[in-house]
Amino acid sequence: MLRSICSVFLLCLVTMLTTADAGVAPATEIAAPEEHRRGEDQTYLTYPEWFLVFSPAEYARFLNRAPASEFPYFGHIDQFWESYGAMVDAMGDRYGFNFGYHVMVFVIGTSTTVEYALKAGYEAVFGRWFEGEPTPEDELAAWVAQDYVDFILTTPWYEYDFFAALGRLWFDTPLTGPRLARKWERRFALSTEYLVKGGYAILIKAGTQAGYEAPIPLTAVLLPALPDLVSPEGAPPLELQIIDRRADGSVLVTLPRYDAFKDNASQLARSGSDFIEIAGNRGVIVTSLLTESPLTLPLPYTVLMEQPILTEPGRRRFVLETRVADLANLLRSIDAQGLVLEHVYDY
Repeated sequence: MLRSICSVFLLCLVTMLTTADAGVAPATEIAAPEEHRRGEDQTYLTYPEWFLVFSPAEYARFLNRAPASEFPYFGHIDQFWESYGAMVDAMGDRYGFNFGYHVMVFVIGTSTTVEYALKAGYEAVFGRWFEGEPTPEDELAAWVAQDYVDFILTTPWYEYDFFAALGRLWFDTPLTGPRLARKWERRFALSTEYLVKGGYAILIKAGTQAGYEAPIPLTAVLLPALPDLVSPEGAPPLELQIIDRRADGSVLVTLPRYDAFKDNASQLARSGSDFIEIAGNRGVIVTSLLTESPLTLPLPYTVLMEQPILTEPGRRRFVLETRVADLANLLRSIDAQGLVLEHVYDY
């Protein structure tokens, strides 16, 4: 509870000290309306945020084939702080100190560190003691883990209904059956987790609403021209809205933000389009991809960080920095080589 109160206090403090405009290009060069502009430094700072999507996603996949006690919790703690440090190093002294974003990353990183450390300790002793054939409670835990990941791809984590998950545990899962000791051990562990997370989410949501304006779920993008908007067979339709057709033929549009941005940006790249500006930025942008092969993309980019996927031997994550003007070529090259584009960090 003390951790929750401190987190809310820090989130509220952000309103007085945030420097959210760090890294924005000079106003005379920006095509995006004011409300769609985000600092260039945020393409780096959103990576540790998204690691806390990638990590639960890896956990959800892992639970479908192995018990929770075998998950590398401390390895993921190390990878989070390593990623934060790598992004800070990559930014160097090019931007003003974005106090609000650093506080937010520190809060969520500390919260996750505490959660994973407690889970590691509990699962290593009690969880492992009762392990065996999966029970309905184990299956529910795996389902909730994946449902949570699907939710946070587009929505803040604190909006997830952990109390509904608790209700599923107690009302949709039989109270009796084979391996009764494991069933009730899982009920204790999962009930504790969902109750604590549900209460923590309420506090963080209140602090966030007090300290931040609601984010716009769109990213403004300046394209050289309007591309062919016909979607390839089997692909979802391009979610593009035109804001402005400019005298030089360029077109200012909006694409969905967060996870959907990568799919829409990739579809634009496949159509032959390039990018001039994204969220008011014409400098650098960060992407990440997954591969089991050496990285040999024939494009100008910088590898900011490389991490192994700890539960999938041989698979690695590469975090790349490239110019906004080169992003479309990078996406086309990733597609051509059959690599997995994990995310485009659209500030």
